[in-house]
Amino acid sequence: MACGGSAYVLVELLWRGRSHFSMFLLGGLCFWLIGRLDRRFPVPLAAQACLGACVITALELVTGLIVNRWLGLGVWDYSSLPMNFLGQICLYYFVLWIPLSAAAALLDDGLRRVMFGTPLPHYRLV
Repeated sequence: MACGGSAYVLVELLWRGRSHFSMFLLGGLCFWLIGRLDRRFPVPLAAQACLGACVITALELVTGLIVNRWLGLGVWDYSSLPMNFLGQICLYYFVLWIPLSAAAALLDDGLRRVMFGTPLPHYRLV
């Protein structure tokens, strides 16, 4: 989870120049869940990426409602973007989560190979 959290904070720093500790936790949880999906449901990489984007979007909504709405920390606000829901999730970022989810699934497989000697799966795009 630390790898996923660190990677996500790095992506945020490169994308918008700042991040928040809650994003480390959210990124780590998303990375862990994407890895679990990857192992539990061996579907083509494109499907894994779409499932991962759904997981990220759902967790982003829950986290946003807690961190931004309930605690009032204002970590992000998508209200200026079209097709947003309560300013916490939007279609634009859902689409961006798809390639990020594919990268997370591949990274998880690579880390498992290096750390535990787990064989790499046979990848199918579709």
